[in-house]
Amino acid sequence: MESLFDSAAEEAHRSQEPLAVRMRPRTLDEVVGQRHLLGQGTPLRRLVESEAPMSLFLWGPPGTGKTTLAYVVAGVTKRRFVEVSAVSAGVKEVRAAIDQAKRELGMTGRQTVLFVDEVHRFNKAQQDALLPAVENRWVTFIGATTENPYFSVISPLLSRSLLLTLESLSEADVRSVLDRAVGDPRGLDGRVRLAPEAMDHLVRLAGGDARRSLTYLEAAALLVPDGEVTVETVEKAVDKAAVRYDRQGDQHYDVISAFIKSMRGSDVDAALHYLARMIEAGEDPRFLARRVMIFASEDVGMADPTCLQVAVAAAQAVQMIGLPEGRLNLAQAVIHCALAPKSNAVIKAIGAASDDVRRGLIGQVPGHLRDAHYPGAAKLGHGKGYQYPHDFEHGLVKQDYAPEEVRGRRYYEPTRHGGEAHFADRWAKIREFLRGRP
Repeated sequence: MESLFDSAAEEAHRSQEPLAVRMRPRTLDEVVGQRHLLGQGTPLRRLVESEAPMSLFLWGPPGTGKTTLAYVVAGVTKRRFVEVSAVSAGVKEVRAAIDQAKRELGMTGRQTVLFVDEVHRFNKAQQDALLPAVENRWVTFIGATTENPYFSVISPLLSRSLLLTLESLSEADVRSVLDRAVGDPRGLDGRVRLAPEAMDHLVRLAGGDARRSLTYLEAAALLVPDGEVTVETVEKAVDKAAVRYDRQGDQHYDVISAFIKSMRGSDVDAALHYLARMIEAGEDPRFLARRVMIFASEDVGMADPTCLQVAVAAAQAVQMIGLPEGRLNLAQAVIHCALAPKSNAVIKAIGAASDDVRRGLIGQVPGHLRDAHYPGAAKLGHGKGYQYPHDFEHGLVKQDYAPEEVRGRRYYEPTRHGGEAHFADRWAKIREFLRGRP
């Protein structure tokens, strides 16, 4: 029987836990965000409602609820919860946890949730040690990772598990987490008030990470035990100035405009300033990556075709690793694009072609270029007279490609900037060969 002393000791222990731990949801309905994983009939719901063990990988950015979901599954189903950190545990610890789970299952029938945080840090031998437990369902295995499991988890383990992808929390989700923490008895219990501007600042600082938002709120609340948390309080608590930046207002458009124009003007320092300004203000890094990809074709194009490759690689890296590390990938792409030779020939070319199409300069596809693979096409004259370029020297043969209405139109007018000079020379020779005039 629990004594008053035990109850008081447990309460004291709880009060010393971080706010993010105290506010951890106890049921699936308390979990904020991830609605695509929590609806009726979803694998997580089935796991909670069923007694059958299941193996899961939870893949998502930091602070999206991977550990929380593991705790909720264990708590709701009354399963024993064992957490192993891939940072510090080895094969010995993994096998010991599995052996204990087998004993518990055999002696009491109680199942164990074996949660491995940062499972991508396990090497092959450590991951192999998990296979028997997963294969024989001695445990409900849940692995959490911020990295693509297809690259970091062995195939036998991944094929025996269900992969669930978690998404960064929305601003509304983070606000809900903060609101609950301010008023909930497990949290701050209404001892402090959170000014609207401070709420906005915390949401921006969080960057979709619920744990980070609660850590910052707790630090700020310590400075005003029974007062109001303001922007200034948050700035002092986390040593981070509030960047005045309205993601829906003028600041958003002004800063992104200055960012693009700085890259276009080849001013790397200015471009990096605006990039940092937007990141620190909580701008979506995927939005920034998209803008850099557009810039790579719109303002650099064939003057340095590798710019697009770098921009796409940066976008993929940001998607995989998130912030704060993803800012390095964005910065590299911005530096590359800003220093690259510039050409707007690509956007001018597609713009001119689109203008002609909108004005009705379309015409019929020449008969020799039409599809001749289906039955009856030959009777219609499709493909008749087509000359296969690979059968000719240099892979070139004189024949009409464009509809007659636009046969004399010139869309791509390359510059002599950077690598585009090579394409300019080649296109000039090809155009003269195909059309018989320079």
